[in-house]
Amino acid sequence: MSTKHSTEDTGPGTELVPVKFSRLTRRGILLGLSASQLVTLGIGVLALVGAFYAGGGMLIAYTAPVWVLSAVLTWMPIAGRPVVEWIPVAGWWLWRTTGGQLLYRRRIVAPRPAGTLALPGDMARLREHIDPETGAGMIHDPHQGTLTVVCEIRHPAFVLLDPAEQHRRVTSWGRVLATVCRSGRIATLQMLERTLPDSGTGLAEWWAAHGTQDDSWASTTYQELIDRAGPAGERHATTISLSLDMKAAARQIRTAGGSLRGAAAVLRQEMSTLTAALRAADLTPTGWLTPGQVAVILRSAYDPSVAATLERHGELGQSLATAGPVAVTETWTGLRTDSAHHAVLWISEWPRSMVYPGFLAPLVLSSGIGRALSLLYTPLRTDQAARDIRKKKVEHISDAAQRRRIGQIEDAAQTAEYEDVLQQEADLTAGHGVLRVSGLIAVSAPSSEELDAAVSAIEQAAIQASCETRRLVGQQAQAFTAAALPLARHI
Repeated sequence: MSTKHSTEDTGPGTELVPVKFSRLTRRGILLGLSASQLVTLGIGVLALVGAFYAGGGMLIAYTAPVWVLSAVLTWMPIAGRPVVEWIPVAGWWLWRTTGGQLLYRRRIVAPRPAGTLALPGDMARLREHIDPETGAGMIHDPHQGTLTVVCEIRHPAFVLLDPAEQHRRVTSWGRVLATVCRSGRIATLQMLERTLPDSGTGLAEWWAAHGTQDDSWASTTYQELIDRAGPAGERHATTISLSLDMKAAARQIRTAGGSLRGAAAVLRQEMSTLTAALRAADLTPTGWLTPGQVAVILRSAYDPSVAATLERHGELGQSLATAGPVAVTETWTGLRTDSAHHAVLWISEWPRSMVYPGFLAPLVLSSGIGRALSLLYTPLRTDQAARDIRKKKVEHISDAAQRRRIGQIEDAAQTAEYEDVLQQEADLTAGHGVLRVSGLIAVSAPSSEELDAAVSAIEQAAIQASCETRRLVGQQAQAFTAAALPLARHI
């Protein structure tokens, strides 16, 4: 569920330069077939050939269910994927269904281990760690070996800037991503943009600072308008999550003292580097979030109806031990939590044609919809990226030779994928970083009917942004944690 992105600058000049994303690789091991397709096809071929050499005739008819089913599983597509690739998803879903893992109910009276997060599923293993120097709340995943910290940032409206300023900011953001690639110790960088119901505190603070509060008719009218209209609006919040790969940074962690204290010291270095890069890109970090601030984000994601209340009363919901949902029910295509229904869409195709920066504006600026857009960047080390590119080149060339040998016509999509590989190799040779980018959209609504309408609106907005989206099935709970929570987790 990823595509490749280079941190290449757009070049000199002040005019916006269109860019093109790499295509989602659909190339398999042999002739476009994946490993599961080859196994299924091999079983069918062995059954057919064995029946033919054993006497043919009725034996071929007797073995027909085997090789016909094999052909169907190998080539028959459902929602763009062959049937055989749906077997693991459906099998995992059935196993979770029989095991009762689709339902989560918090045990209110049962105490939780100190320092753990009250989250469902595999997130119950996450641990809380407070950095003694910065006060930032760090989330430790002992199984994945990561330590994650969250930073909230402020920025001007990109679409309102002139082209020269947009070009400069795009180039600066490319440098931020290049900084992450050069580190070699970052597991994931997540950028999460959320729409939240506005509690009205922003309007109230502005009026308190700039308004004339007297008994005049105008002052009274403005005050009443702010009191009524503030909570009915919405605002956008953007966070960046930085996840340290503790395995890749094992030597530095041991040097810093080992355990979580050493990992926090190494992560602080990455935090300082990222903060400097963000400021150079004219993005304003408001500070690394404390455990209480992270808890409010988690609670607001699972229970959107209390988001405005938590914002108005800063002392409420400030504990990670109680930030999780009270109840979660997962279905094949959706998720229901405390006060909302959710659905997660995957951006399966980024624009195939040349687009200008800001192409996601229809999606980001969609109003009246509870939505969280998450971009997950996985930086690749230079040696790892070079090996991956060489492997893909060899596979493309061997597949092309095999197709010519059997007389199969070269597909334009395969040619485009090979050109993308060559472009990535050129970017890597020029010193740019390579990242895998995954895009997820979590849509929330108070009822299932409103959720269907919101999903349709988001799908139309994605089409306007030249993107293709697919609704994930059989893994909505895991997808929601990756799309709506700033924990830098993958599906």
